[in-house]
Amino acid sequence: MKEFELRAQNWLEGDFDQETKIKVMQLRNSDPAAFEDAFYKNLEFGTGGLRGIMGVGTNRMNKYTVGMATQGLANYIRSHFEGDDPRVVISYDSRNNSKEFARITADVLSANGIHVFIFDNIRPTPEMSYAVRHLGAVAGIMITASHNPKEYNGYKVSWSDGGQVTSPVDKEIVAEVAKVSDPSMVKFKSEDACGEVEAIGANVDACYLRDLLSLSLSPEACEKHSDLKIVYTPLHGCGVRLVPEILKRKGFKNIIHVPDQDVSDGNFPTVISPNPEEHSALEMALAKADETGADIVMATDPDADRMGIAVRDNEGKMVLFNGNQTASLLTYYILRRWKELGKLGEGKYVVKTIVTTELIADICKGFGVPVYNVLTGFKYIAEVVKRHEADGEFICGGEESYGFNVGQFVRDKDAQVSCMMIAECAAWAAEQGITLYQLMDRIYEEFGYRKEGLVSVVRKGISGAQEIQQMMADFRSNPPQEMCGSKVVKVIDYLEPEKTGQPSSNVLQFFSEAGDVVSVRPSGTEPKIKFYFGAKGGDADAKIEALKKQFC
Repeated sequence: MKEFELRAQNWLEGDFDQETKIKVMQLRNSDPAAFEDAFYKNLEFGTGGLRGIMGVGTNRMNKYTVGMATQGLANYIRSHFEGDDPRVVISYDSRNNSKEFARITADVLSANGIHVFIFDNIRPTPEMSYAVRHLGAVAGIMITASHNPKEYNGYKVSWSDGGQVTSPVDKEIVAEVAKVSDPSMVKFKSEDACGEVEAIGANVDACYLRDLLSLSLSPEACEKHSDLKIVYTPLHGCGVRLVPEILKRKGFKNIIHVPDQDVSDGNFPTVISPNPEEHSALEMALAKADETGADIVMATDPDADRMGIAVRDNEGKMVLFNGNQTASLLTYYILRRWKELGKLGEGKYVVKTIVTTELIADICKGFGVPVYNVLTGFKYIAEVVKRHEADGEFICGGEESYGFNVGQFVRDKDAQVSCMMIAECAAWAAEQGITLYQLMDRIYEEFGYRKEGLVSVVRKGISGAQEIQQMMADFRSNPPQEMCGSKVVKVIDYLEPEKTGQPSSNVLQFFSEAGDVVSVRPSGTEPKIKFYFGAKGGDADAKIEALKKQFC
């Protein structure tokens, strides 16, 4: 009997509920390939938590794999906070089974004597991050698979600062979860010494919205241009609860909904993928904008931590901004207003990831504000904020993958505050007599035009993984001498933490004298290698294509 068959047999003979056993047998009889995939390995709890396809099996998201992950986390918490009445916040989005997985998580934590705060309905990831610090919790758990297809769900862990867990805590939790090798080791049912399970909701919403609204920089402009027409879609996710509310409280009166997409539905029935990066996901919102003559389109992903926007160009056509453009626009607006309000000064800073546009660095330099570069992932931005709590103030920060945050209340990317700031920026721009599109053009004029591109090269199987490793080895041993006719003047190898000041990571960056930059990064979870291209100058569009040919 093969190993995956032995795992399946353990489920059929072990202490699993009858419904699960029936589904295992049905899967074995109806779809041998899916049956093997469901049991050929254990779903890995990594430094970011769990993420996988839902269903029965050791390699699937289900109540048993969720329970085992939670027991491991509970064991870690109890060993580090014994006698401290540890608290954990749980939230969940609109995905199928999210509520069930959240309740299982709450039960297991409670059975281990941990005080649980669980939201009474779907709430965004950033509000969970906010609630961790607001309620003095040691950790937070978000049940979500972000913008992945409907078949997926996930389990994301944040720590006491509200940021996603980082080293060494992340690896210590992973090791503790790995020790829970069987569902029989999980305390699924509450015991006499169980921890309290407390529902939270409107009370936290009120504080969260209050604090985000305190970050406003142009209340007069918002009041004067409160008639801006804004189309908003949550793409069937939990942004529907708070994004329209924060825009309304900011004074904007024309919030136009896409009714079919306001429905919180884990099947995401109106989109192929609930990803605000993709044009197809915004088609209904764009049609609504043309129907109503709206100025802006905003879309958020299912757990409402990332935001995509579309604005009208000079011909009145709706065009999508990418994550680099939106982050640059917001950074410029916020720094400009901070300067006008006399808020800039020593200790203020911005953070971006290393693969995010260098335009942000140029903008920060223009305003005399330090910018920290960190590895890919918002958890590293949160780590900088935590490190400088006593000696600095985080202004804002973002990443090219449509994540942005403002202020220190939340330690993750936050689509609620981002939507508020985009609307406020549009009102401020209108006060100057320009649109967001024209403001972006002015930023390019002042700091130089930049264009970014991304290519993911897929190489499957063992041979593919070896090919990707060889590509990185070749780039290290024989780095490019020129890019688009300009000399390469700097190479950064992030496998050398003693030189970069960053955690070790298999990433290479090449910088040219002309200001172009190429970043090469193998994926840690998928069989592909990513090339991030950034070109500067009036010919940046052409240079992007040339760089793609050179590297790919």
